[in-house]
Amino acid sequence: MHGQMMQQPLLIASLLRHAERHHGAQEVVSRRVEGDIHRCTYAELAARSRRLAQALAALGVGNGDRVGTIAWNGYRHLELYYAVSGSGAVLHTLNPRLHADQLVWIADHAEDQVLCFDLSFLPLVEAVASRLATVKHFVLLTDRGHMPAASKIPGLLCYEDLIASQADDRFDWPEFDEQTASSLCYTSGTTGHPKGVLYSHRSTVLHTMASALPDALNISARDVVLPVVPMFHVNAWGLPYSACLVGAKLVFPGPGLDGKSLHELFESEGVTVSAGVPTVWQGLLAHVTINGLKFSTMRRTIIGGSACPPAMMSAFEDTHGVQVIHAWGMTELSPIGTVGILKGPQLKLPVEQRRAIQAKQGRSVFGIDMKIVGEDGHERPWDGQASGELLVRGHWVVDRYIQGDRSPLINGWFPTGDVATIDADGFMNITDRAKDVIKSGGEWIGSIDIENIAMAHPAVLMAACIAARHPKWDERPLLVVVKKPGAELARDALLGFFEGKIAKWWTPDDVVFVDAIPLGATGKMLKHRLREQFQDHLLPQG
Repeated sequence: MHGQMMQQPLLIASLLRHAERHHGAQEVVSRRVEGDIHRCTYAELAARSRRLAQALAALGVGNGDRVGTIAWNGYRHLELYYAVSGSGAVLHTLNPRLHADQLVWIADHAEDQVLCFDLSFLPLVEAVASRLATVKHFVLLTDRGHMPAASKIPGLLCYEDLIASQADDRFDWPEFDEQTASSLCYTSGTTGHPKGVLYSHRSTVLHTMASALPDALNISARDVVLPVVPMFHVNAWGLPYSACLVGAKLVFPGPGLDGKSLHELFESEGVTVSAGVPTVWQGLLAHVTINGLKFSTMRRTIIGGSACPPAMMSAFEDTHGVQVIHAWGMTELSPIGTVGILKGPQLKLPVEQRRAIQAKQGRSVFGIDMKIVGEDGHERPWDGQASGELLVRGHWVVDRYIQGDRSPLINGWFPTGDVATIDADGFMNITDRAKDVIKSGGEWIGSIDIENIAMAHPAVLMAACIAARHPKWDERPLLVVVKKPGAELARDALLGFFEGKIAKWWTPDDVVFVDAIPLGATGKMLKHRLREQFQDHLLPQG
């Protein structure tokens, strides 16, 4: 027997429709690339999104077509979030921090039909435009007054002209199967090319509802939310959707992610909650400390991407009265998996014990289940001591990558590649990573790519890239090299060999020359031994 309840598909456009209808006067504030502060309301944003949906259709964008974006956090990017997905197309956010070759490969693999980008990325797009095989239209996210007098991109379109080209904003968001693809993000891997994670409308809306819960990010209509985490990085952890769901005021920082710019926005707009990686917060705290400033309204900061250093947690909570919420996730999890909200009895614990719990990655939000397994595949106990590979499953966890290869799931569970413990209260703590990627300031760096370039040097016999601790970036790449017999090779010469081959911030910070790299029985490099040996190798602070 079925229940006799209405059936309405879970679609992303419903979030914007709700915000317009119930929170239409709520503000969306953006610091634009053009340098000024832009203000609009959810009602105005919804109307412009409908115009944009019509404009994209006029360009030939249809159901399932991919629309790429290379843009900072701002209202125009938000309009694309809703206009693209809401009309049945797929939003594909590209990370401008990647090397140009990677950007080209990802855009081609996704078969992007349209590429929309901010003014600050015009040189980048001009450099790769002729190499993009599937892009038919390039759209600059600005108005006519800021369009370049000349561009290397033929037929470059003006975003505001596209909006204005529509006679009105009368557009009915279509209804379709909630399993329809909504957005696409690529995640860095340890080998080969990045993998595409294709989210659905259903998975996104469920993730949105769960992430706003009190025991998750605790977002409400009383909040002013400033997402520092970029909208090109796993959809800014879902905050552009969560804010519409609850009617929170949104404040977008644009390209100004330095401490001074962020603090000015926090104070002028009354920000109550923000989210970002530890590297950004280091700059903010340094600016506040040096200038003797405080936070008048901010009460919560969500920290993910890398572990929050204890000193940072203490500075936020003890000095500034800002609650630190530790969170963990992956691109494959849309991204939120766990959030470190303390349970009632834990609030009564001494400060040291509370901080030890808060330092963990947190407990599952509803919709995500997790377990740790040993090498035998059997589940390990939740005692805070036993460790194992972390596996997850849930309503917004990837089933397979867009490449269409075999599913990565193991008996219905996704292997995260992380090694973790889980305590009796369900708090998960990552103790190691099975993957050989390096996490620098919340961004992944693939060690295999670095090793391959190093191995291409005529004086290098063998190379291994590992993570070494860094006071600012948490981790940075350290290159361990065995030179060919009789070869001469200096540190600076090898580091210079990387120029132009990868993104500059991927370049190793240092090189260590050794006589041999330990190998396993199958000939694989034993990187865990190198990490044990060199994890405290002093890297230059930059």
